Amino acid sequence: MRGGICYTGSVMALSQKKFRETIFQMLYSRDLNASSDAKILSSMLDQFVVTRKVLHQAMEKVEAIFKKIEEIDALISNVSKDYDFKRISRVERNILRLGLFELKFEGEIPPKVAISEAVRLSRKFGTPEGGAFVNALLDAIFQLKEAAPCPLEPELSIANP
Repeated sequence: MRGGICYTGSVMALSQKKFRETIFQMLYSRDLNASSDAKILSSMLDQFVVTRKVLHQAMEKVEAIFKKIEEIDALISNVSKDYDFKRISRVERNILRLGLFELKFEGEIPPKVAISEAVRLSRKFGTPEGGAFVNALLDAIFQLKEAAPCPLEPELSIANP
């Protein structure tokens, strides 16, 4: 990635924002109907000006998120104690999944950027209130991650000759 652009090896470059929006829309579609991956790809090719390669990269990230979905959903549930996970709107739930995946599992994106991009997506595809909700949950998870104790490094020992 250079200058906010995701280079995919093809002639076409896609901004990280647009790539993230594509991933969110794929997550949302899959959450609605898990058996429609081929239809999603076909529809995305028609709706967006993206290459098949970009869509396959987005689908790979969606697959990576779904491999961690139980852990991601459990973290969201644990942090949103006052708000039942099942009551979170589908839009916000999938934005939280993407944001949390970027925050906790990917490591390529700075935490503040992952949170701010999730809020941006929530405001674009959801409601302004949803943006505040997404921000509060992801920030709480980030604070938990920061407060977690670091694993102890093994002490170096010098053997006596």
